[in-house]
Amino acid sequence: MNDSASPQEITTLVGREVYSNNGVFVGEVEDVRLDLDQEVVTGLALGRLNDELFRGRIARGKGVMIPYRWVRAVGDVILVNDTIERVKEGEEEEEGEVVA
Repeated sequence: MNDSASPQEITTLVGREVYSNNGVFVGEVEDVRLDLDQEVVTGLALGRLNDELFRGRIARGKGVMIPYRWVRAVGDVILVNDTIERVKEGEEEEEGEVVA
């Protein structure tokens, strides 16, 4: 991500669609997790999840929290690395990173 970009309001993240680098829809941002001491976003709470990616792993109507370090770009949509797609295949890169 471009650190020289001007800071944006955190609330602008809410409602944005999240896609993997490969163009697969992941979900929609419902909330953000913050580290108030460091004043940084540490995670994104996603809802309206892609049924194909999360079927059988996340109960319908539930969401997931993904680490903000997975975010690659923020614009009209948010791009995350393709680690999220590996959840579908049962090959989570890091244990405990996707939380229901």
